[in-house]
Amino acid sequence: MTTGSPSAAAPDSDSRLRERAAAALTAARIRTAGLTDAVTDEDLTAQHSPLMSPLVWDLAHIGNQEELWLLQRVAGRESMRPEIEPLYDAFQHPRAERPKLPLLGPAEARRYAAEVRGRVFDLLERTPLEGSTLLDDGFAFGMIAQHEQQHDETMLITHQLRRGAPLLTAPEPDGPFDPPPAVEVLVPGGPFTMGTSAEPWSLDNERPAHVRDTAPFWIDTVPVTNAAYLAFIADGGYRDPRWWAAAGWEQIREHSIEAPLFWHREAGQWLRRRFGVVEPVPDEEPVLHVSWYEADAYARWAGRRLPTETEWEKAARHDPATGRSTRYPWGDADPTPAHANLGQRHLRPARAGSYPAGASPLGVRQLIGDVWEWTASDFLPYPGFRAFPYREYSEVFFGPEHKVLRGGSFAVDPVACRGTFRNWDLPVRRQIFSGFRTARDI
Repeated sequence: MTTGSPSAAAPDSDSRLRERAAAALTAARIRTAGLTDAVTDEDLTAQHSPLMSPLVWDLAHIGNQEELWLLQRVAGRESMRPEIEPLYDAFQHPRAERPKLPLLGPAEARRYAAEVRGRVFDLLERTPLEGSTLLDDGFAFGMIAQHEQQHDETMLITHQLRRGAPLLTAPEPDGPFDPPPAVEVLVPGGPFTMGTSAEPWSLDNERPAHVRDTAPFWIDTVPVTNAAYLAFIADGGYRDPRWWAAAGWEQIREHSIEAPLFWHREAGQWLRRRFGVVEPVPDEEPVLHVSWYEADAYARWAGRRLPTETEWEKAARHDPATGRSTRYPWGDADPTPAHANLGQRHLRPARAGSYPAGASPLGVRQLIGDVWEWTASDFLPYPGFRAFPYREYSEVFFGPEHKVLRGGSFAVDPVACRGTFRNWDLPVRRQIFSGFRTARDI
C-alpha cells in the first residue's frame, strides 16, 4: 500500500481510492503523534523560535483544518468548537503572537484532533468521491493529508530549532551510493509540458499543464555539497559583496552571518548542530539550511547561476526520448526508498550521488528528496491559474517577495512531493531544509 497520491495514469476504483485516502491520513497522524509525543508538555507549549509556532498550536491547527474542510465544507456539519476557530486561523495570528493566545492544552488538543479524525473516517466510508471539485478523486481528503504532512515538516523544523532533550533519532541513510560519472549534464532546448492537469491530488499552483520552451542549459547532476560550499566560505565568500544581491549583502552584514544556519567553527573545524547533536560538517552531504541569498551568492562565485523553476522541472520531468513529462524523474511510479530520501526515514540528507534508481533520463540525481532546492524564480501563477479551493493557499503569496523551491527534502512525505509540486518562501529563510544546485547557459 502506498501513501502517495493516486496515479494519474489510471483512475482507482472507489474502494481503492478510499483505501489510499485512509492510508494517507493514517500515515500523517502517526507522524504527527511521533513528533508531539516525543517531548514534554512544557516543550509542546513553548515557542522555541519566533519564526515558528508552539508545537501544540500546530497539533490543534491540523485538527481544525481537517474539521473545516472535511466535516464542515464536505459534510455540511456545524462547527464542533466555533470558539477556537479564530485561534487556529494562520492569517489572523502570526507565529510570533501565537504563544499568547488561549490555545488548547496538549491533552485537549490531542482529544480534539482524535475526535475530528474519528468523524472523518466515518465520513470517508459513506461519502461519494465524485460529484464536486472537492470530492472528485478524493481531492479534499488528499489535500488534508498533504496539509498535515506539511505541518509535520514544520514541526520537524521546530525540533531542529529546539534545544535540549529528548532528541529525535532515526537511522542513518544507507541507500545505494554511486557517484554520477559527470558533474553536470546538458538539458536540450525546446518545448516540454510543465505543471499538471491530471494529477488528482495536485494543488492549485501546480495547475494547469502548459507548454514551456527553454534554451539548452547545463545543470548539476547532484545538489551542491558541504565540501563545495566550504570552498566558498574559505575563499571569503561571506566577506565579498561582489557575489551578493544587495538585500542579501545587507542581511549577512546586519546579522553577522558567516556560514549556513546551525554551523559554527571550533578549533579550526566546522561543526553543525543537527537535532541537538553537534557533529563535524560532512563533506559529501548536500549543503543544508541556506537562504536563497546564500545559494545565489555561491552560484555567482562559482561562475554559475541558480536554475529557473522551468529549467528545474524540465530537468526533473522531461524525457527527451519520448517527449513526455513524467510524474517523477524516474517515471510515473510512486516513490520507494530506492528512489529518494523522503518521509523522515532519516534525519539528514543522503550523500550526494545516492539513489541512482531515482535519476532522471539525463542522469540528474536527487531531484526529489534530501533538500528543498532554491530556484531563481519568483512564485507566480501559471497561465490559466484558478485558485482552488481557497485563495489563501497560493494566490495571496504570488509575487516577487517569495522564491520557489522544488524537489522536497528528507522531511517531506511522498504524499506532498512530486515532480510538479511547488514550495515557496522568503529569500531570507534558513531554518527550512533548503539547499540548491546550480546551472549555466551554453
